[in-house]
Amino acid sequence: MSLSPRLIALLLACLISALTLAFLAFVEGVTSTMLFVVGLSSFIISFFLVYYAIELLVFREVNKMYKTIHHLKIRDFSISRKSITQNANPFKKLNDEIFVYVAKKQKEIDELKRLEQFRREFLADVSHELKTPIFAAQGFIHTLIDGAVDDEKVRDKFLSKAAKSLDGLDALVKDLVTLSQLETGEVKMGFERVDFVQITQEVFEQLETIAQGKSTLLSLKTSHEGPIWVKADPQRITQVMTNLVENAVKYGNDSGRVVVTLDEDKKHILVSVRDNGPGIPPQHLSRIFERFYRVEKSRSKDRGGTGLGLAIVKHILNAHKTKITVMSKVEKGTTFRFKLERMD
Repeated sequence: MSLSPRLIALLLACLISALTLAFLAFVEGVTSTMLFVVGLSSFIISFFLVYYAIELLVFREVNKMYKTIHHLKIRDFSISRKSITQNANPFKKLNDEIFVYVAKKQKEIDELKRLEQFRREFLADVSHELKTPIFAAQGFIHTLIDGAVDDEKVRDKFLSKAAKSLDGLDALVKDLVTLSQLETGEVKMGFERVDFVQITQEVFEQLETIAQGKSTLLSLKTSHEGPIWVKADPQRITQVMTNLVENAVKYGNDSGRVVVTLDEDKKHILVSVRDNGPGIPPQHLSRIFERFYRVEKSRSKDRGGTGLGLAIVKHILNAHKTKITVMSKVEKGTTFRFKLERMD
């Protein structure tokens, strides 16, 4: 039941009047007329005093506090304005508003803390990733300056290593720029009707040397022969497939197998990239699409890459209005899946 100032004043006035009459009833010489007059007087006086105290000194001030918090909530969280019901219990309204406001603020604070932690980790990762090739190239060049340049064999070896370090730095910077552009929406997708079978075969040809180096078999499975048409940006979807297949080869077992499967339904093509490698431990699955996140940092470094490939893949597929998922079992392999809109 909603308690208004009038109802509260009425109840308290009745209680005060009843207590007054009960007290006077034990006094000798008090007539029924006197009891009636005293009871009525105490009721009227108590009612107006209590009503005035509650309405002016309590309810109005609480309503002001409620309105202030309500306006703060509208301003901070961009919610729609709602009319304030004057007859409702202001204490209950105030409690509800404070609870909602504090909950939303706490959620906002938690999100800011998460983003701050993410920012610190990102800056640390970027610093580390940039420092490694820069220091390596710097060491080789300073060695040459200190006199090794006169030895032709040593010079060529050190220049080659310095060039390799700088090539890695160039790839890292390009991936960072690409990722930044994808996140800010600067890169616009040029959707076309493309043959996904042809794209997959071109990726296989591009990665043939790497696959042969690990004796890995690349294969494509489709529901039928011939082209399979999808709506996609050909350049970006090729980048997605290159990253996924290259990762499957690099992190898979020697003499392993990478299978790309294309399953069709009425509206979509389900793309799966599966390997039979060592798999990914469960505790890492939720983080592998983060920038610079590596399951095994030392082994990943030996196999090259910038650590941004899967983050770029995620953002490209988000721009295609689809999401990528991963399933993995240790020592049994890993499968990445995503959907693309079908076009006949």
